[in-house]
Amino acid sequence: MRILKVLLGSIALLAAGLFAAWVASAPAGPSRLSTSADRLRPGPHTVASVDRTLVDATRGTPAHGSFSGANTRTLETTLWFPEDADGAHPLLVYSHGFMSMRREAERYARHLASHGFVVIAAAYPATNFRAPGGPNISDASSQPGDVTFLIDAVTGWGEAERPFLGTIDRQRIGAAGLSLGGFTTTLATFHPTLRDPRIAAAVSIAGPSAIFAPEFFTHSGAPFLMIAGDIDAIVDYGANAAPILGKLAHGGALLTLTGGTHTGFSPMSDGVMRLLRNPDRLGCWALTRTLRMKPGEARFTGLGGEEQGVLTQAQMPLPCANGAPAKALAPGRQLMITTLALRAFFESAWASDGATRGEAARYLRETLAGDFPEARLEEVAPLLPSREPVLVDVPYQ
Repeated sequence: MRILKVLLGSIALLAAGLFAAWVASAPAGPSRLSTSADRLRPGPHTVASVDRTLVDATRGTPAHGSFSGANTRTLETTLWFPEDADGAHPLLVYSHGFMSMRREAERYARHLASHGFVVIAAAYPATNFRAPGGPNISDASSQPGDVTFLIDAVTGWGEAERPFLGTIDRQRIGAAGLSLGGFTTTLATFHPTLRDPRIAAAVSIAGPSAIFAPEFFTHSGAPFLMIAGDIDAIVDYGANAAPILGKLAHGGALLTLTGGTHTGFSPMSDGVMRLLRNPDRLGCWALTRTLRMKPGEARFTGLGGEEQGVLTQAQMPLPCANGAPAKALAPGRQLMITTLALRAFFESAWASDGATRGEAARYLRETLAGDFPEARLEEVAPLLPSREPVLVDVPYQ
């Protein structure tokens, strides 16, 4: 009995120590008097959400592992929306990363919905964490079609089917996504045959882009924002994010987070994973056990080649090839910055009046970096109202 008491006491002390370490690791927020602190607060609308199962009977889900395939694509979705706002709302389709789930979108979606957006996210049938037969990355080329299907579904609902008041503003439809979801977003926005021309603005968060040539980005004039961490161990920053400004044919920008990681963009990293000095170490451990790739091996099918602006996939660095640095930016800081950037970007394009659009643009261009020194925005005109880019380069501390 005494041994049991000692053991239980030791476990309790360990748990208390871990909890104390977790509390101590809470990320520092911006000054309470700053513009960013004000913009991080929920908007004026109460947020509600509903889950719906949507089935696309026109396309199939490929066989993979123990899964024999299906003639349809079943998408389990969640919709976040302002429950007390009428009128025409902007619609955002959020795409999750490989081996992730639609709830990855929740923190971002709730913030946007509190400011009047309708946000939908689906568990993609072949790449989500619980996909039958295991996640299958080669199905990524099917996911732009899923984005189109989701847009069709939400914009096609009649008044009795819509869980939200009002309608969707078909001139304000956007897309965003993390990692493979960022790749999906880029395809759905710019690919010559897979794109949806209704997408009027797009954000890729740490999405692979190394295989896209400058010609690829000529197929849409939608403004585009890439958000990336410069020590990303999974989607190499130097090969994917760093060259993006030289590729964009129209308006676009790159928001770089100094010390930012790949996994740090996922809200899941701000839980127990806060105890890790670099969450990409766990992300790489999980990814490399599921995605067994060889150098130069094609990961994606159905994207075309140089005629579509798609380069050889041999140019894509393998995930986690260079390891993860010991220390990184706190995931909570990454999530704050990304949340702020998402809303400011879409507001700068879509706000109903010029003053609000200009305020959002100035915030994204100037104020965000002042409140978060690890954030650096570089832009290609005419992404934001002013054509003069302001580049703030503050070293990571």
